[in-house]
Amino acid sequence: MTFKRADRVGELVMKEMSDILLKAVKDPRLQAVTVTGVKMSDDLQSARIYFVEMGKDECGKDIQEGLSRARGFVRRELGSRLRLRSVPEIIFVHDKSFAYGSRIEKLLAQIAEEDESDG
Repeated sequence: MTFKRADRVGELVMKEMSDILLKAVKDPRLQAVTVTGVKMSDDLQSARIYFVEMGKDECGKDIQEGLSRARGFVRRELGSRLRLRSVPEIIFVHDKSFAYGSRIEKLLAQIAEEDESDG
């Protein structure tokens, strides 16, 4: 089984991003942000960083603004931690799969509740 270099670098970026957001970024708006995945381009020039705000299905405007303001700092931190020829351009993307999973869970609970009331 072979893995693309972009996948391996993506895993490293995800690990470092989680650490940077948890320990290095001082913006209080970003304390509840969790990195859920990283998708690197094949040429390693861009990184899509998927995130969620814990406990919420939607991403608030203040979270997006905080991530936007921290982008330069995060990129510099990644550059100092990773040994890459060039630091990838960072694109933050809200991970909608958690909201989708939450909706399915609520629907299943509703169906189970209706079954109990019918039986």
